[in-house]
Amino acid sequence: MDNPGKARWLAVLVPAALLGGAYISQYAFGLPPCEMCWWQRYPHFAALGVGLFAFWLKPAQVWTALAGLAILTSGLIGGFHAGVEYGWWEGITGCSTLPANIDVMDPAAAPLIRCDVAPWTLFGISLAGFNFLISSLSGAAIMALSAYKK
Repeated sequence: MDNPGKARWLAVLVPAALLGGAYISQYAFGLPPCEMCWWQRYPHFAALGVGLFAFWLKPAQVWTALAGLAILTSGLIGGFHAGVEYGWWEGITGCSTLPANIDVMDPAAAPLIRCDVAPWTLFGISLAGFNFLISSLSGAAIMALSAYKK
């Protein structure tokens, strides 16, 4: 298989695997996503769709590179989110602090999922940190592979 063919498959498999992992974390392990977690999912949805276009629409290399760019975008959002979780900088959303008018004792209130607290880590790396590592590296690799025939 040539490099663009490998890139096409990666452009579909990487976002599918990362979205699958996110939904397994959410529904099987009880880790609901915060607002910034959702921000990371949106580019993966786009990458999955655009990556599938590369199998049917010409020029396939352009569609594959666009999918790689979307995956890379998710990785950069994940890097920003990880920095918020690690306390390196403040987030830009209201999900890092409790609103003044929320009654935390009200069982009918929707739960607030904080963006500045990592609900799970492995080797000190949060889920957002893993998304940064995996998406940034694979997104860049997909774009590079899609550009070079070999």
